[in-house]
Amino acid sequence: MTKIEGVCDPRFGEVRDMLAENIAQGREIGASLFVSVEGETVIDLWGGWRDREGTREWDEHTIVNVFSGSKPVTSLAVLMLADRGVIDLDAPVARYWPEFAQNGKEGVLVRHVMSHTAGLPAWLPPFSFAEAQDTEGSTARLAAQAPWWDPGSRGSYHASTFGHLMAELVRRVTGRPLRDFIADEISGPLGADFYLGLRDDQFDQVATVYPSSDARKSATVAKDAIPTAEPSIEEDIARRTRAGSFSGTLGDELTVFNSAAWRRTDFAGSSGHANAKGMGTIIAALANDGTTGGRQLLSSGTIDQIFREQANGIDAYYMKPIRWGIGYALAPLEQKERGPLPFIRPGNRTCYWYGTGGSLVLADGERRVAIGYAMNRCQAGRGQLNGDYYNAIYDCLRRT
Repeated sequence: MTKIEGVCDPRFGEVRDMLAENIAQGREIGASLFVSVEGETVIDLWGGWRDREGTREWDEHTIVNVFSGSKPVTSLAVLMLADRGVIDLDAPVARYWPEFAQNGKEGVLVRHVMSHTAGLPAWLPPFSFAEAQDTEGSTARLAAQAPWWDPGSRGSYHASTFGHLMAELVRRVTGRPLRDFIADEISGPLGADFYLGLRDDQFDQVATVYPSSDARKSATVAKDAIPTAEPSIEEDIARRTRAGSFSGTLGDELTVFNSAAWRRTDFAGSSGHANAKGMGTIIAALANDGTTGGRQLLSSGTIDQIFREQANGIDAYYMKPIRWGIGYALAPLEQKERGPLPFIRPGNRTCYWYGTGGSLVLADGERRVAIGYAMNRCQAGRGQLNGDYYNAIYDCLRRT
């Protein structure tokens, strides 16, 4: 059996065995998994390798790019500012960022941006990764851009733009970069391994991330499958989003996502580096009335705001149904749905999001469960392991 380090409550032994088996069979290269229940850690496991050659072991503080697993932490930062009265979720973004009011965006609210309903899912093409790295210029372009639909009327995942928009909002109201706010007020005080923009001296802590060739193939098929004649509104939004997102201009993903340039970027929606414990410890605040690691990050009233449904229906980015709350996707209310994570079980107080390849961040306020999962072998489609771990965790909970 593969060597797995960390702690695991005996009630969750099958989850530990599943992680070990996945590593032994090569379905994982290296990974970490974290679960807390009612604020108590029941799973904090890691194992495998930082590289597929097996020369560097995955240890307790190994971190990896979690891609859009960064967004839940970014949303938490904005919610903390709302909790302090610095930001009003129902206020126009232009109250804090006057230039944002250009081109008919005077009525775009903070909650619209946080719920992927603002109508700015991408930049007007052409757009490149180099342009995204110029955060001042690319953010100014978003401020000048007209929304693609009536803000608040539909949801379509703002995959590339979410981080730029949220980071600028935080900078405007605090005078600080979002990366510093997270380090100083969230991850630092909690001792959580989550970093938005790495220093060079942290590179040795990072696992090599291996993009999934299946994921690249699926993305190409999905793009080519969009009809060019009389597309639906959703199809048109999807096509324009892909054309105006920097992810399509990166070149070889294995090279780019392990480059020093990528690791240094502080894209609040995609370049965060973390491990499962880091993400799980942070998100546990949403499962435990705002408290995690002995610190009160949010009031219960602000947590309630997350579950104000902002959109519910086909999300144009995925062409699948998503319930969007404020800052997070919400679990279905009555039965599982064929959304981007179809394994999510119904719940009134479950919020989540995930990153390319499978990293997972989830908070369940009804059962007071928090989950974090990070890995370096990206998975695609039905090959993603996050649902297997999720189901095993909840099956163990059901039996206890």
